[in-house]
Amino acid sequence: VQLVESGGGLVQPGGSLRLSCAASGFAFSIHAMGWYRQGPGKERELVATITNTGSNTNYADSVKGRFTISRDNAKNTVYLEMNSLKPEDTAVYYCYVKLGYLGYWGQGTQVTVSS
Repeated sequence: VQLVESGGGLVQPGGSLRLSCAASGFAFSIHAMGWYRQGPGKERELVATITNTGSNTNYADSVKGRFTISRDNAKNTVYLEMNSLKPEDTAVYYCYVKLGYLGYWGQGTQVTVSS
C-alpha cells in the first residue's frame, strides 16, 4: 500500500491550494478515503472523508464550506481543494485509508498559510 501526497506549499491567507493523494497497492475504488492534518503542537485531526463512490462526504466543522474532498477512481487519486485558507490551516496534511483492521498513512505534505 502506498499513498503519496502532493500539492502543499506556502500560500497567503485567503488563498487556495489543491492537494492530491495518489494511491496504489490496493483496490482504491472500493475503499473510503480520508484527509487528516497535524498542526504545530497539535494532535492529528480528521479533515474530511469520502466514500468509495464519492457519493458521500464529511468535513470537520473548522473546514466546512471552505474545503472540498473529491476522488477520481480511474486515476486512483483523492483530492482536497482548499479555499479561503487561514493561518490556522497551517499543518502537515495526510492521506489515510483503512483496510480491514489496518490503517495506512502517506508521508504528508506541508501547507503553510502566512503573509
